[in-house]
Amino acid sequence: MKPLSKTQLVAGAGVLFACLLLFLLLRPAPLPVDAGRTTRGPLQVTIDAEGVTRVVDRFTVAAPVSGRLLRSSIEEGDQVRSGMALASIVPPELNSREYGEASALASSAMAGLGEAEARRRQVSVNLAQARLRSTRYDHLHREGAVSKESWELARNEAEVLEKNRQAAASAVAAASFQYQAARAKVDLRVASKPVAVTAPADGRVLRVYEKSERTIQAGTPLFDIGDPDRLEIVIDVLSADAVRLRPGQKVVIEGWGGAGALRARISRIEPAAFTKVSALGIEEKRVNIIALLERPEPRLGDNFRVQATIVVEEANRVLRVPVSSLYRSGEGWRLFVIEGGRAVERKVGIGMLGVYQAEVLAGLREGEQVILHPANELRAGMRVSVREK
Repeated sequence: MKPLSKTQLVAGAGVLFACLLLFLLLRPAPLPVDAGRTTRGPLQVTIDAEGVTRVVDRFTVAAPVSGRLLRSSIEEGDQVRSGMALASIVPPELNSREYGEASALASSAMAGLGEAEARRRQVSVNLAQARLRSTRYDHLHREGAVSKESWELARNEAEVLEKNRQAAASAVAAASFQYQAARAKVDLRVASKPVAVTAPADGRVLRVYEKSERTIQAGTPLFDIGDPDRLEIVIDVLSADAVRLRPGQKVVIEGWGGAGALRARISRIEPAAFTKVSALGIEEKRVNIIALLERPEPRLGDNFRVQATIVVEEANRVLRVPVSSLYRSGEGWRLFVIEGGRAVERKVGIGMLGVYQAEVLAGLREGEQVILHPANELRAGMRVSVREK
């Protein structure tokens, strides 16, 4: 075979160089991606939600009677003791027509009471006579002086009168109560003494509903009383998240206005859910979670807004991978690992799933580089380049 000339060798080398250059120019550029690494460390699974503070023992003091509420000097924040007078209510007086009706009813009730007492006295006298007759007939019947029928009639008469005496005594008691009720309306116009509204327990005044003097109805709220040093945190979460919680779990309170985070624990989970409309207009079933602070915070008060983080699960040292690298594939999890400048799809087993990190149970080793936020055009085997942070 005739050896190639120098010109042919140069021409062949030029063609190969041109093909190589053309290949380098036309092949797809590496896909730029963000990358992270698997590490070992602590991991927490949390639920973040807003909450409000609430006094544990809260008492709402209401008006015991209708009338004119006198202006009170009690203000929010005042310390009160159990039984202390907070306000006074003057019951309304009767007008002339109402007073006449009340007086007539009182007179009628008094007459009814006198009639009932007279009937009771008459029945008592008749009963005494019947008892004497029954005793006399009992002796005569044993001696054979009277018939059995006469003896039974005398005994039955005494028993019937005894029942009548009991009924008359009940009628007297009923007439007495009716007279007292009617007389109380008459006395109201004469006396009209102020009724004191007292504190049911020791604490501080949280809210004053009525600051000015005005006429109110019975049952109108007047004051809220409680101990602001004993606070609980009310956190509403989705019902699907509530079933994962239990009393005793840790709660971290942030966003309350002070430096550092406060520690709390779940004390109870309310058994009933309620409907709440989200900011997007979606109706959600939510459940109140009640947490107690481990240490009192004097700067917090009633109905203060806080940000709560409930710790559902935690571990001190696990193999972690960024959550942003994972995506669903069927019933499992997958991600892309960078090997030799190319994306390699890997199936992984995931345990605890936190907000930013997930626990890796199988499929990865510590220190491996994974692709974060995999794009739709990313495919297994593609060349990738890591963006500079």
